[in-house]
Amino acid sequence: MSVTSEASTSWKGSLAEGSGEVAFESSNQGPFAVNWKARSEGSSSVTTPEELIAAAHSSCFSMAFSHALTQNGTPPESIEATASVTFIPGTGITGSHLNVHAVVPGISAEDFDRLAGEAKAGCPVSQALSGIEITLEATLA
Repeated sequence: MSVTSEASTSWKGSLAEGSGEVAFESSNQGPFAVNWKARSEGSSSVTTPEELIAAAHSSCFSMAFSHALTQNGTPPESIEATASVTFIPGTGITGSHLNVHAVVPGISAEDFDRLAGEAKAGCPVSQALSGIEITLEATLA
């Protein structure tokens, strides 16, 4: 069974002066404002394509890591993951840094690090982002 997810964007105006809204059609969430100023300068109130990619990457990694830990016989109590996606105007998206903090009873530090690395490499969003550098910082509580 395949699942197709859908989002849509409505944009008005030029790149620099225009703005738009993105909506998650599959889950009926949004709309969320988007514009070039937020993308190129940052914003605490307007989203960006990179923030949407970061959300996808952190959630996909968390799912993959949870699965790997469970398959290892050491299911996690909790996983907190953040993805920081970097965008440079004129260059594009240059990287995604995963920062994860997890509570996993009974796991060795070596197994934790190995499984985190495997989850980073194996998560479908990481694979889709294979054209950029993906780094990982994993902390076992």
